[in-house]
Amino acid sequence: MLGEHVEPAGDPGGSVQQGELVSLFPSARGRLGNVAIGRPTSDWEQRYRRTVIISDTVATAFVVAAIGGFFGVRDAANWHEKWRILAFGTELLVLGALAVSRAWAPAVLGQGAEEFRRLGRALFTAVVVLALGGIALTSRNIKLWIFVAIPAIALITMTERYLLRLWLHKQRKEGRCLRPVLAAGSLATVRDLITRTRKFPHLGWRVEAVCTADGLGLAGDQVDGVPVVGRLADVANHVRRDGYRVVAVTPDPHWSPDRLQRLAWNLEGSDAEMVVAPVLMEVAGPRLHVDAVLGIPLLRVSMPTFTGGRRAVKEVVDRMGAAVLLMLFAPLMVLVGLLVVVDSPGGAVYRQRRIGKDGREFTIFKFRTMVAGADGVRAELADRNEGAGLLFKLRRDPRVTRLGAVLRRYSIDELPQLFNVLTGSMSLVGPRPPLPEESAAYGPDIRRRLLVKPGLTGLWQISGRSDLPWEEAVRLDLRYVEDWSLALDAVILWKTLRAVVYGQGAY
Repeated sequence: MLGEHVEPAGDPGGSVQQGELVSLFPSARGRLGNVAIGRPTSDWEQRYRRTVIISDTVATAFVVAAIGGFFGVRDAANWHEKWRILAFGTELLVLGALAVSRAWAPAVLGQGAEEFRRLGRALFTAVVVLALGGIALTSRNIKLWIFVAIPAIALITMTERYLLRLWLHKQRKEGRCLRPVLAAGSLATVRDLITRTRKFPHLGWRVEAVCTADGLGLAGDQVDGVPVVGRLADVANHVRRDGYRVVAVTPDPHWSPDRLQRLAWNLEGSDAEMVVAPVLMEVAGPRLHVDAVLGIPLLRVSMPTFTGGRRAVKEVVDRMGAAVLLMLFAPLMVLVGLLVVVDSPGGAVYRQRRIGKDGREFTIFKFRTMVAGADGVRAELADRNEGAGLLFKLRRDPRVTRLGAVLRRYSIDELPQLFNVLTGSMSLVGPRPPLPEESAAYGPDIRRRLLVKPGLTGLWQISGRSDLPWEEAVRLDLRYVEDWSLALDAVILWKTLRAVVYGQGAY
């Protein structure tokens, strides 16, 4: 399976991690959520936003012009059937929906699934309005714009936004397009934030200064190379003097509700955004809601969804997607099967028992990449195990055939698992399906992986595969279980292509 072989690539889920902190207190303007305090965007943010808006506008205009030119809908008798009216109305409707859905908000551009979620919501809104308008006007040509124009616009805009995101992340890895951050909290939580922002530069944060309760760091005046500039009581003064763009407030006994409220007031009028870390660091934005109850801001965490309409949609997409992919890859699969048999004695398909949803066993299918009888000699290689945690992996496994090494590198050996998806034992996206002996060793926390179907690909696949530490691989699987959404699935599927091409962590 694609998740079997395991740089988190661009935060596909938009989950709340260190580096993505959620405010618990309103600003002086009464806004809940992230506390924006007089926050004009920086030059690079403005340029990037303009580029996205122009790209979306050009893509929409190109599709509208191309469809009009190709189908030539121009000679209708009624005004609402004329091509120019329909084209202009469609383009205006799409761009208006993007603006209303805040798909161009700087806070979501360049990271997380929320950008694509808002883009999808806007285009769906445009489809609904077009359909209702077509019914009201009894337009005969409206189907062309609903079923051809909008899907084409979606494909192009999502592609250009992804390419722009890749460029932005490349700039951030090179130390550009980063927002200067002042971290204020305990030494342990500040240090963790520094570590995470360095590990994931695509998030766009660079911690440049620290404030602690006593104004001291781990090495006198530093925390992991970042200077300690003062005490927690002095945060607002340092922000106004040095112009930090983000004030990241991490947990510390000093931070009482009154002190956080005063800090928000003191930062008003500056260029800084104040964000406060909640305790729930692995819960995604769609599950977090800030409500004002009797004047008290409360962070409400909704339950993860394992049933319902969205899950039904996922089931349909899984089955239909698997069927389409099997038809597309059928010639390749036949060729690979023949090559496997020719390359080494044994069958073409390898069958293995795995653990699926709710702990039920099922048989997984893969192209055979090892010599026949490889399972029987695994015990002899136990002392050479390079796998993380409960995984057994060898970078240069002597049991892997020459053809098998190529199939593993590009995940071609996982294609038969599309039959598992088609029959319902697996999903296109989900956690890695464990072996029975792995599952038996799971603790209560890790067993939450089994609340959903295992996947052909997942967060593990696009984040390094077998190169990941065991704890990180488990964290990614649990994060998927807790924070699943259709938008997250779409982002993971998109990024899987890059992971397969580069073959990182595949052995």
